[in-house]
Amino acid sequence: MQVNRIFGAALLAIGVVLLVFAYRASSAPLDQVSNALTGHFTDQTMWYLLLGVAGVIGGGLLFLRGARA
Repeated sequence: MQVNRIFGAALLAIGVVLLVFAYRASSAPLDQVSNALTGHFTDQTMWYLLLGVAGVIGGGLLFLRGARA
């Protein structure tokens, strides 16, 4: 199942990129103000974070499953 490994690696890479975007967005002045006033980051930062985590987990599982199959 080489296709699963390739798709998993691509999804893993996209997840890492989204996590980097989330980290950089959380340091933005608007996000800092939002976090200070409401205790939450902006919706865009949260989407980057959630999709990044899902991409890393899903891509990692696909990559590892493709290696065993």
